[in-house]
Amino acid sequence: MGRKRNDKILLGDKEKKQLAREIKAFYLDIRGEEIGMIEEQQLIDLFCEHLAPIAYNKALDDSMHWLKEQAGNLEADYYLLYKDIL
Repeated sequence: MGRKRNDKILLGDKEKKQLAREIKAFYLDIRGEEIGMIEEQQLIDLFCEHLAPIAYNKALDDSMHWLKEQAGNLEADYYLLYKDIL
């Protein structure tokens, strides 16, 4: 069963903990503020719902660009296999 379009991106516990650490460090380092677990979770939810799908779609677009580039290289490589006919 695949992802439905515009579904919220789900993170695992390890990913959520890492993101929470990054958020906490950002607020402390950049803003000089400490935030609590509720604020961390709200920001993670916001990212997963609104920003993660944008990053996901960008990754798909980048992958398609790479794939098309590789297909072009494949065609060029194919013609390099031709033998000269005397």
